[in-house]
Amino acid sequence: MDHLVKRIMARPPSCGRTRVVAVDGPAGSGKTTFAERLGPALGAQVVHSDDFPVPWEEGPGPWFAALEERVLRPLSEGRPGAFRRYDWARGLYAEEVAVPVAPVLVIEGVGTARRGAPVSFRVWVEAPREVRMARVLERDGLALEPRWVEWFAAEERWFAEDGTRRRADAVLDFS
Repeated sequence: MDHLVKRIMARPPSCGRTRVVAVDGPAGSGKTTFAERLGPALGAQVVHSDDFPVPWEEGPGPWFAALEERVLRPLSEGRPGAFRRYDWARGLYAEEVAVPVAPVLVIEGVGTARRGAPVSFRVWVEAPREVRMARVLERDGLALEPRWVEWFAAEERWFAEDGTRRRADAVLDFS
C-alpha cells in the first residue's frame, strides 16, 4: 500500500487543489473493500457510487452527473462539495455528506475512472466473473440474480466502450 500511496501523492492535483483517485472495476470485484483501506492510507475521504441512486436499467453511466455537479465541480473551483447520501434500504435520500477541499479524494464505484473525469490516478480492481457473482449474491441475496446478470452485461459494454481498464494506473486482482 505504501508504494501505491507514494505513486498517488507524486501526481499533481486534477480537480482544483485535490488529487482525485478513482477506484473502478466491475461489481463484486472488491472496489469498496480496497477503497476503504486506501482512503485512510491517503488521509482521504471516500465517496462511493453506492452513495447515489444508480438505476439498474440505466447502467453505470448516468449517476456520475450528480457526483460531478455536487462534488467535483465545486472542488475544481476551490470550494467544498456536498451531496445527500442515498439510502438503498429505505429507497430515499438520507443525510448530507460534506466533501471538504483536501489534498486527496477517493471516489469508488463502477464508472468513476471514466474517460474525461478529473482524476489524477485510476485504480482498476478485478476478479473473475463467477467470484464477483458469488460475492454480490451473498451480499444482496439470490432474488437479485436476474438484475445482477443484466448489470454485469451493462457494465461490460460500458467498460469496453470507455476503455477504462486500459487507462488504469494500477490493476489489482482480488480473486
